Amino acid sequence: MFAELIVGEQLANRLVTRSLPGGMQLSHFSVLNLLAHLNDERTPAQLAESFHVGRSAMTNTLSRLEWAGYVHVRPDWDDARRKWVAISPSGRAARDAALAAFLPRLADIVRDIGPAEVRRALPILRRLRERLEDET
Repeated sequence: MFAELIVGEQLANRLVTRSLPGGMQLSHFSVLNLLAHLNDERTPAQLAESFHVGRSAMTNTLSRLEWAGYVHVRPDWDDARRKWVAISPSGRAARDAALAAFLPRLADIVRDIGPAEVRRALPILRRLRERLEDET
């Protein structure tokens, strides 16, 4: 089971990575995708927790995204120790372009497997992820 999950993750990552705009990494896309989905600000600590990575790794990712103009990082006006991160219009455009590039390929895969089969697998995969989260 774990071998299938690991290889499947690697292949899915490769599919997405090939569709990303120049210089963007999968970790960058993942942060942009979450921020676009939430449509709200998050702290670097909240983002690190969401992706199960250390704060330093998230700080590095956010620095690169900020340098590229894909996110805005602002201070917390009530707590100077904290920052808030939001997706920028160019970050949303880059995320949308990446989605437009790989979603048709993903749709083909789902069509080939069968939408009903994929829907049946999702609850199992979700429970597996939740159980693995409990272990960390």
